[in-house]
Amino acid sequence: MIAPTWEARTGRALEALARAMAYGGGLVLVAIAVITVASIIGRALIGLGLGPITGDFELVEAGCAVAIFAFLPWCQLKRGHVTVDIFVDRLPPRIHALTGLIGDGLIALAAGVIFWRLWLGFGEKFPYGSEGLREALGMGFKPFFPETTYELELPVWIPYALAVTGAAVFLVVALYTVWRSLNWVLAGREGRA
Repeated sequence: MIAPTWEARTGRALEALARAMAYGGGLVLVAIAVITVASIIGRALIGLGLGPITGDFELVEAGCAVAIFAFLPWCQLKRGHVTVDIFVDRLPPRIHALTGLIGDGLIALAAGVIFWRLWLGFGEKFPYGSEGLREALGMGFKPFFPETTYELELPVWIPYALAVTGAAVFLVVALYTVWRSLNWVLAGREGRA
């Protein structure tokens, strides 16, 4: 096995971080639900002086993106992605662990691509930083006019930053699960996710 003590310590730290992010994503979804309900009730009671929440769709759109990326690290750590268990469960333990390693490797590759593309998108929206720093970080040129949402005029870079953070943690967790899966293959069987 490859550094099993470090793997266990790293796993505990990443589990705490991923759990906290998942709880944060859950709170964002609750907030989205409350905003949606309040906006619908406001629309229904326009005659009583109420109205919809201004920019509710903008808040829901940004909140959903942030919540999705907050959930991805926990999902990967707990192997919550879709698998074909009916086939894989019949394989010998070491081969079963090997298929898990292959799947975790592919997820890590996808997480890297997702992070890379989100980082480039974030660089196009983020209006701060010197040209030298932006070039060193691969962010490209500053936008001439910082993009905002239509109704609330919220800076678009803020939800991008939160999504990039979630994608970065997802990538780190995905790389960790490759390490964990490799240790499971070397042990001859899968452990507990």
